[in-house]
Formats: sequence, C-alpha cells, structure tokens
Amino acid sequence: MMTIQAQIKADLVSAMKNKDEERKNAIRVALGEFGRNDKKELSDEEAIRILRKLINSEKEMLAAKNISEDSAFIQILETYLPKLASRDEILDWIHRNIDFSEFKNKMQAMKSIMSHFGSSADGNVVKQILQDM
Repeated sequence: MMTIQAQIKADLVSAMKNKDEERKNAIRVALGEFGRNDKKELSDEEAIRILRKLINSEKEMLAAKNISEDSAFIQILETYLPKLASRDEILDWIHRNIDFSEFKNKMQAMKSIMSHFGSSADGNVVKQILQDM
C-alpha cells in the first residue's frame, strides 16, 4: 500500500498531465511542507499532521476574511486524510473503555482516548466531549 506522501506525489503527476491547476497547486504546497521536514520519507502520521496543519491555517485565513465555505485547497487536501471518527463513535468508545475513577479529572483520559483513535479523532472534538461529560 502506498504511503500518503507517495500517493500525493503520484497525484501531482496525474494533475500535471490533466492540467488540473487547482489540484496541482494544492499538492505542491503540501509537498513543499513535507520537504521542510528533515526526513526524506514521512510516515503517514507525520504527513497527516502536516496536512491538518495546512488545512487549519487555510480555515483560519478564510475565517479572517469572513468566508464561510471551504476552499478547493481544503477540499483537495482533505481527500488524503483518513475518515475522522464521529462524535458518537468516540463517545461510545469512551463509555465502554474509560473508567473515570482512575483519573483526578476527566481531561486526563484524553491521552488514552487519543492513543486509541490516533489521527482518526479530532483532539478538539475529544476535548469538547470530555468537557460536556
């Protein structure tokens, strides 16, 4: 199976052949960020972290300009991210696996939850769930 980085590189070639400028430009930004890392080949976790950082900074920029819809840049980069666990899936797992009596406060359970879900859970969603409990 291809790594995310290898898939993005292959998609760049495809976008160039198809003359898809938006896709080509978005992919080049991502590859540029990957290149800033000291490693030659990134793990999927590292690639996902970089892609999420790029998406978040784009969303912040759009919010600053009062633009509510996602840009093509965001939509293109999101295709490389794994599907995020839903709020209900996270909540269900917490109820089945976390004993809050083991922790001084609920937020300490965040480490266990995030280590289970990894990059398939948004840390902000997990934090909000724990605060609402």
